[in-house]
Amino acid sequence: MASNLLKAYSADIAIRTGDIEHSNTTGYKVNVHEILPGVVYKDANVAVTAFAVHHGKWAHAYGYRFDTPDRTIVISGDASPNRAIIDNCHGCDVLIHEVYTNASFDLVSAEWKQYRLAYHTSSKELAEIAAAAQPGLLIIYHRCNPGCDQARTDECRQAGSENQVLKEIRQNYNGHVVAGHDLDIY
Repeated sequence: MASNLLKAYSADIAIRTGDIEHSNTTGYKVNVHEILPGVVYKDANVAVTAFAVHHGKWAHAYGYRFDTPDRTIVISGDASPNRAIIDNCHGCDVLIHEVYTNASFDLVSAEWKQYRLAYHTSSKELAEIAAAAQPGLLIIYHRCNPGCDQARTDECRQAGSENQVLKEIRQNYNGHVVAGHDLDIY
């Protein structure tokens, strides 16, 4: 895949590195590392551990645990509920997890419901995961409401809103939870 991406961008790379732009001649290069569950990176500042999660029919889907000297952060990846997330967080400082709303689930077709159940995590399921994992902070990201997102109706927008998902999670989880946004710092 990386080789074909470089081929696709070969003209751009040639112009930016060899023409008048004189850009960095190594910045575009890729150093690929295929991973399996376990420690995938480690240095003096961080250890990164990959763990398998469920994401529908995908054979390889991962969540990641980042251990630093002062914090442990777990990110679910794109995943349906999975015990591995709880086991890898278990009291972590921060759990970052994807979610869809139950309110929007009620508005979609049976086909979209089946998809969500296989590929993603509902707000109720996430509340249960967080209650068992006990993170210091739960950050929701990748708010996905497939089937409703495409409808673009006011009812779907409201049912899938940030306020709705936070409300639903807080009904079943008493810990600290926020919706993540680009450039937020925690």
